[in-house]
Amino acid sequence: MSDLHIVVGAGPTGTTVAEQLAAAGHRVRILTRSGSGPEHPLVDRRRVDVSQPQQLSAQFDGAVAVYQCAGGSRYATKVWAAELPAVDKAVMDEAGKSGTVVVFAEGLYSYGRVDGPITEDLPRPGGSGKAGVRAQLLRARELHATPTVSVAASDFFGPHVRSSLAGEQLFVPILTGQTVKVFGKLDLPHSFTYLPDLATAMIRAAADQSVWNSVIHAPTAPAPTQRQVIDAIAAAAGRPAPKVLAAPVLMMRLMGLTNELMRELAEIGYQVDRPFVLDSTATEHRLGLRPTPLDEAVAATVAWWKTQL
Repeated sequence: MSDLHIVVGAGPTGTTVAEQLAAAGHRVRILTRSGSGPEHPLVDRRRVDVSQPQQLSAQFDGAVAVYQCAGGSRYATKVWAAELPAVDKAVMDEAGKSGTVVVFAEGLYSYGRVDGPITEDLPRPGGSGKAGVRAQLLRARELHATPTVSVAASDFFGPHVRSSLAGEQLFVPILTGQTVKVFGKLDLPHSFTYLPDLATAMIRAAADQSVWNSVIHAPTAPAPTQRQVIDAIAAAAGRPAPKVLAAPVLMMRLMGLTNELMRELAEIGYQVDRPFVLDSTATEHRLGLRPTPLDEAVAATVAWWKTQL
């Protein structure tokens, strides 16, 4: 059997999946509009616009799995609604021709507001906004003939992650001795998924047919508070605890009147204004995986950021 794996998208998730596959000795073909991706002897980087089905023709032939890691061109509900359904369909249609499973990187938007831990058996009511778009994508995957797995994660952190609640806005100020600016409440539990753990789960899910045609959760460590994450970063970096400014959700909404990104973030303000806890216990047992301990993951991420600064 061929060991060719297809990765769609070279953002943080696609890059990490490709790196892990190549490190394990697998051949990787990574498809992006720009031809970007990690440099490795086993990684074949190709210029392919996956939103154009004709460009996908024969790209998946002989592959054992496809990892759909491409996101929208902008963090905006309207952009997601306009772009993502067609991309997902094109990828599933082409994978179906070669009998290849598609593994999707997914978030927690479709669950909407949840009281208590977020488990895989909770309803995904959708509705308007980002929750509605993501629920629509999940329904389309469920109805498609091609086998799929959606691996859902909470806010990312880790090497390559810049645009995230625990990305550049946390690590850079702490490492450079500046004031840290966060959103929402500092002392509520909030799950953060270490990106390499998501990538590992996606690769494992591709090889395990028992989880195909389902939504599973990436292994995620017990939820810390945002303050605890900040303290852990400072400790790993050998820096003093920074000054922290927290913008409440109401302020995010007011800022959103003139700032599109802030408006989009305010739409999901409930994620930082109340406990937001991902429960990955079921998937950990099914896949035989465990999340990386928070301190270890933070230390590895600090080490990566030091190479960037």
